[in-house]
Amino acid sequence: MSELLQSIDARTRLAGTNKLEILMFSLGLDSRTGRTETFGINVFKVREVMRAPQITRAPDMPNAVEGMVSLRGILVPVIDLVRFTGIPTDKEPEVMIVTEYNGRTQALLVDGVDTILRLDWASMRVPPPMLAQKMGGLITAVTELADGRLVMMMDVERVLSETGGHEEDDLYRHLKPLDIDNCTVFFADDSSTARRQISRTLEALGVNQVQAVNGREAWEQLQLLADQASSRGEPLNRSLQVVLTDVEMPEMDGYMLTRCIKTDHRFKGIKVLMHSSLSGDSNQQLGRSVGVDEYVSKFEPHRLATTLARLLS
Repeated sequence: MSELLQSIDARTRLAGTNKLEILMFSLGLDSRTGRTETFGINVFKVREVMRAPQITRAPDMPNAVEGMVSLRGILVPVIDLVRFTGIPTDKEPEVMIVTEYNGRTQALLVDGVDTILRLDWASMRVPPPMLAQKMGGLITAVTELADGRLVMMMDVERVLSETGGHEEDDLYRHLKPLDIDNCTVFFADDSSTARRQISRTLEALGVNQVQAVNGREAWEQLQLLADQASSRGEPLNRSLQVVLTDVEMPEMDGYMLTRCIKTDHRFKGIKVLMHSSLSGDSNQQLGRSVGVDEYVSKFEPHRLATTLARLLS
């Protein structure tokens, strides 16, 4: 399985082209449907894949956290995705995907991995409400393979948020309103968990907000706002100061959205803040290459608030 993940750094060339590579995996045979569904995770978030070693269990672990393993001297929490999703299966997961995102390392227990698939974000679609509801909002995008299988991108950011063992309200403690009048932030993110956290941060800062669920929707809304500002005979940056964007989004990713904004003169003076769980240096460099002004990792409301205060002032 390690051969699947060689030279991951070389894949950073995909950024800015609206393409991505995903590692496909399964969670076992669902006894309710008799089917084995296929899920995906961005290769950027995968550090390695291995057979699950012996896991040390400890009391009072958060829900679905199986325990801990030591990887080269580092203690890594292990999350059982089968248990987290509630998929009924009688087989214990035997494969461990070691992931790194939001500046943390964690391992995900799955039934098995398939292969790495390269595709275009434009082929990733927002899941229909029925599917999203069935999976409890865990699916952020869906694409169909040539053999008819559906691959569902899992919101692993939500998995980390709900198994992190902290109270969410603590993240927003001590945030204070900014003493700035009439400031607006537009943000785009496909994760409902991330959108909720961004919205709560902006509310605490007393900042107006407009949101979209993916890059394509964001670009359409932003062009409409630009047209409305033009009809009023005023620059858009008078009514909109910052665009905050995720990287991974169906239909159009954050790199492509940033490129569209930065090459359109109507958005002159508007800052782009990239807000992503892809927190590695290579991803930040790629963001800067398409014109990103600032970069903040997810799940850091205080750092996000500090950065927004600087950009808005």
